[in-house]
Amino acid sequence: MTSNGWHPGSILELSGAFWKTCTLHAAVKLDIFSVLDTRRLSAEEVAAQAGTGDDATARLLDALAAMGLLTKKDGLYANTDAASAYLAKSSGQYLGYMILHHHHLVGLWKNLDESVRTGKPVRDSNAGDGAEEEDEEEREAFLMGMYNNANLMAPQLVRQVDLKGRRRLLDMGGGPGTYAIWFCRQYPELTAVVFDLPTTRPFAEKVIEEAGMSGRIGFTAGSYLDQDLPVGFDVVWMSHILHGEGFADCADMAQRAYNALEPGGMVLIHEFIMNDDRSGPVFPALFSLNMLVATDEGRAYTENEISQMLERTGFKDIRRLPWEGPTQSGIISAIK
Repeated sequence: MTSNGWHPGSILELSGAFWKTCTLHAAVKLDIFSVLDTRRLSAEEVAAQAGTGDDATARLLDALAAMGLLTKKDGLYANTDAASAYLAKSSGQYLGYMILHHHHLVGLWKNLDESVRTGKPVRDSNAGDGAEEEDEEEREAFLMGMYNNANLMAPQLVRQVDLKGRRRLLDMGGGPGTYAIWFCRQYPELTAVVFDLPTTRPFAEKVIEEAGMSGRIGFTAGSYLDQDLPVGFDVVWMSHILHGEGFADCADMAQRAYNALEPGGMVLIHEFIMNDDRSGPVFPALFSLNMLVATDEGRAYTENEISQMLERTGFKDIRRLPWEGPTQSGIISAIK
């Protein structure tokens, strides 16, 4: 064994880690955890409801039990508490859409070596004739995944961000407006506008209405890459939008946020932030590779790089907030 703990067994375990990943993905795609929700069933009963083969289903269920996501007793399978909480569709904490989004990325990641060689994203070579239908499925998984993920994180996050005395928030690239909803719940005097692409509007307006926030949160359609933002805000929230673009576009986005703010207004950037020497943390480092295979110029940025974008735009009092998310995300704030 080497000094940092690596040995042949641990290296091979890492190499084969995709076995566990694909087992989870298959179970979510087949909705196995919803079939088992609150029930104990045999493999044959699960197969009958899932429309799968008896023996193959038993193998999948046994693997899930070995991984600790299911229990098995007297030949009957059941969800663990974690599986019921996060993997059954009946749960308000369902993570399945984000897992499906990860599944759709697998085809890109298997060509990571090509992206590293060329410095450019790659297309999934397995994409077939049903690309349009697959694109719609991927879009749904992405939007719902972002919504579910933010909905889990936001209740804790908004309590770590002090917006007392502020009245108007712009959720820049806010998708369905999940964070806008939770900020408005935390601060009763706050109103918000979600700024995102026109295709996002129906989903956003539905989510905002269901949250009972239609009177306090509006939606403005547009692209933050090539359109001016609405103005007159004292907070601009930018969550996970920098990593999809190159440095020049990110600097331009910071300028648009600056222009949208009143003097004394605050920008809040929520991102996977790398150490300044890029040695970690692990999730942002891996996420930067995800941006390599999936985007033209996207990457995870360091705290210093984000601070430079803000400083060159004219922002002052740039600082890192103490928040750290479950996937090692962080928040940087600055004042106009």
